[in-house]
Amino acid sequence: MATSRSNPTTLRHPIGVVARRTGLKPDLIRAWERRYGAVTPGRTDTRRRFYSDEDIERLLLLRRVVSTGRGISQVAGLSTEELEALVESEAAQAGMQTPALAQVAGAAGDDLAEAFLGRCVGAAQRLDMRELEMQIERASVAFSRTSLIEKLLVPLMHRIGDLWHQGALRPIHEHMASSVVRSFLGGMSGAYHPEISAPHLVATTPARQRHELGALLAAATAAGEGWQVTYLGPDLPPEEIAAAVLQKGARAVALSITYPPDDPMLVDDLRRLRRLLGPHPLLIAGGRACPAYSAVLQEIGALRMEDLAALRRELHALRNGAESGAAKAP
Repeated sequence: MATSRSNPTTLRHPIGVVARRTGLKPDLIRAWERRYGAVTPGRTDTRRRFYSDEDIERLLLLRRVVSTGRGISQVAGLSTEELEALVESEAAQAGMQTPALAQVAGAAGDDLAEAFLGRCVGAAQRLDMRELEMQIERASVAFSRTSLIEKLLVPLMHRIGDLWHQGALRPIHEHMASSVVRSFLGGMSGAYHPEISAPHLVATTPARQRHELGALLAAATAAGEGWQVTYLGPDLPPEEIAAAVLQKGARAVALSITYPPDDPMLVDDLRRLRRLLGPHPLLIAGGRACPAYSAVLQEIGALRMEDLAALRRELHALRNGAESGAAKAP
């Protein structure tokens, strides 16, 4: 069996970093390693795994090959060069003109995401929870964490919500799909193990905001960007949010605001939250109802995120700023 043998001098990445870069869950990486010898990481004196850049490249290739329908047991023994050739062959058969892996993943990924989306919506319509769970799990192998969230989970909940409002689905369908996605996102956030020095983010929804998926998506996004995350659930008054933020020493608070767009009590709650917290930490707000509260969000100095890509960029900039500041501190 052809596995990668890492040079100890190139080992630098703990499994949490590998999970973020490949979009594979740590448990799946360990299973591929133990059962199939997909990679052979090095070990520290305390038996912690450390991976090389070559290991990460190999895992990315394996993820892409497995997404085409091959079993990991069939391809784990291939060399990296053979995996690259297989990816390029699949791209050529799909009508792709370039062998570049990033371009293959991008262009082919859109069609694949749409196929997964259709199957997930169909499972929700049939109230087939097991099928919906299985399709999302399969998609988590085919896509990176970021692509999974932005190309499948967010469009899935938007489409189901639209079908519900159109009368094509009942509330039970939306509740079932939300339950499956909520459970998956909770597991996704818990799979990451950030560095102790990483900045902290608290994610929640304000009082009377009971739709929590936006906050869960924000929490999963922050965890994937290497933040320490405390997820508080939905529907919290400003005093409770502030207590958690102050106890954790959080650098940022992510608030999901989805419905209704005309709650005067929410305006007062947002102002009170800012007074309780003082000028720091940063308040970040997102969700479908956010535009209706633009005035008060601007008043309290909150950043309004249009989508998860914008949130990811902001968190990346904030974390780099925090780490730079820590490095300069005496």
